[in-house]
Amino acid sequence: MIVAWLSVEDFRNHRSTRVHFDAARTLVLGPNGHGKTNLLEALDLLSGTRSFRGAASEVLVRSGCGRAIVRAEIERRGRPHVVEMEIAAGGRSRAQVNRNPVRPLRNLADVVSTVVFCPTDLALPSGSPSVRREFLDEVLGRTDAQFRAVRADFERSLRQRNNLLKQTGRSPDHEALATLDVWDTQFAAAGEIVAERRIALCAALAPDIQSAYTRLAGVETPVHLSYSAPWRESGLAAMLSSGRRDDLRRGATLVGPHRDDLDISVGGLPARTHASQGEQRSIALALRLAQHSYTAAAFDDPPVVLLDDVFSELDDGRARRLVDCLPSAQTILTSAMGNVPDGIEFGSCVHIRDGAATTAP
Repeated sequence: MIVAWLSVEDFRNHRSTRVHFDAARTLVLGPNGHGKTNLLEALDLLSGTRSFRGAASEVLVRSGCGRAIVRAEIERRGRPHVVEMEIAAGGRSRAQVNRNPVRPLRNLADVVSTVVFCPTDLALPSGSPSVRREFLDEVLGRTDAQFRAVRADFERSLRQRNNLLKQTGRSPDHEALATLDVWDTQFAAAGEIVAERRIALCAALAPDIQSAYTRLAGVETPVHLSYSAPWRESGLAAMLSSGRRDDLRRGATLVGPHRDDLDISVGGLPARTHASQGEQRSIALALRLAQHSYTAAAFDDPPVVLLDDVFSELDDGRARRLVDCLPSAQTILTSAMGNVPDGIEFGSCVHIRDGAATTAP
């Protein structure tokens, strides 16, 4: 996939900005806080995902405005597409591809394909289990429409089940129990599929993660992934049934894929507690590189690589090795002045200051 240009209107601190990208590598330079990351965020939103910075829609719209507009022209397998999104400060956002509406927004992933490397990725090995679950679901959601639908069913049934548990309390009547049975069935069916797909993804990513980690760390150390789901031995339906009393008492669903984890070990030891900071950074980068390989294979078309000031968080050795590991794909990289490793060649350079862009060859 190639992004020819991106334009944003009233997006974050950008009133009206249009940027053209080199087909190989583009460097986006500028002081911190002037809007470099905002451009990568806008482009990634066109893949139908939430902001990789965790921002709500109202935060994405420039102060005092009712909406933001993001547009891009992309080339996918030799065919051009114009992708547009209107982000409402209050209400539902809308998107279209070549003037044709796209609903739900998550289906934009079938048209726009990106992989984002950002400093918050460094929390992947050591952060909470939710960070690793979100990584797995992001990879699957960007590559498989069926998984996106199943995950939406899973989240809906989990939300409805939790609401019912909170409303019912410890002494549910017959009607409440019958309704709970319905949500249990839907939750268990979707949850089993979500877990199965996550487990299969772990197996698929493992070889690329090991290869990338070895190149990034510069040492031959085994890296192992293990999906932790204690409920799978008995099955989700059985665990929901046996744990119903506790769920009613707590007003929440205590077992299921929403509480699972991805265990990562390096050299046989848990990365979360035993890996050094450098090892954890290599793991985080290896996860994203493996995501790129998986996504490229799924679409038979490499996604665009978005690197958001990643090199500022790496020592010189890892920075150079990351450059060597970057896939053959269009790459857009942001950096503050002077934070780019030697040896990276760029086809164009975009300078950002106060939400405005100028381009140099």
